[in-house]
Amino acid sequence: MKQWERVQTSIPDDIAFKIASLLQVSDVCALGSCCRLWRELWGSDSIWESLAKERWPSLTLFHASSSSSTVINAPISKGWKDFYIKRHKEVAGNATAVAKFVELCSQTESLEVGDHLKAIEDLSTTQLGFKDVQMFLFKPKCNVLLNLVGLHYCIHWLGVPGEYVIEALQSCKISERQVCVKWWKLGRWFYGFRMRDESHSCWVSLADLAMAKEPEVLVVLQRGAIHEVLRVQISVANPTCTPWSCQSTQTQN
Repeated sequence: MKQWERVQTSIPDDIAFKIASLLQVSDVCALGSCCRLWRELWGSDSIWESLAKERWPSLTLFHASSSSSTVINAPISKGWKDFYIKRHKEVAGNATAVAKFVELCSQTESLEVGDHLKAIEDLSTTQLGFKDVQMFLFKPKCNVLLNLVGLHYCIHWLGVPGEYVIEALQSCKISERQVCVKWWKLGRWFYGFRMRDESHSCWVSLADLAMAKEPEVLVVLQRGAIHEVLRVQISVANPTCTPWSCQSTQTQN
């Protein structure tokens, strides 16, 4: 036996397991091409159970709510590696479907808020986790409108703290990408007369949205076209928007 193989074999099982449990999925997969000890760890249910529950935290609730219609059929004590692979493929397919929907609805480089919220609802229905969003929706090659859908989903549906979201945006090199949000509000009543409708626009970066530096924009995106807000539109770029600030004008009724 080679010296390196003797060193690897001499590692106590509990220490080797601890090392493997600290690795990322790609690194764990690489163990499969190593010596017998690491190959056994690569196929360990305990390792893949930990990876699955880290990526999809809601799995920890499945045993207590197995009767729920939205529960994913997760294994209890075995088959976690196969489950992880199957779930990853499902998530990839769901993310691709949402990406195609956003692309179809934004062929003019703008997205109506109803379609924006529909895309987020689809992500929620398929129970994507924070790491799934980073993996599939925070890619620099994705349309910034899809980046925004992922960001909004993480903050309002998953409840991910803003500092974690902005760290992920920076890691994926998309934090400074910008969108222009425009919304039209019903004119206010003044002494029995309704004033002209108001048009608001704001050009803001994904980082600023993650850190809630433009809270009004987040509220508008979350509520959509409702009550006094007649319409909300998100654009990739718009020359009428003023970078880093919001502006409003009155439009003819």
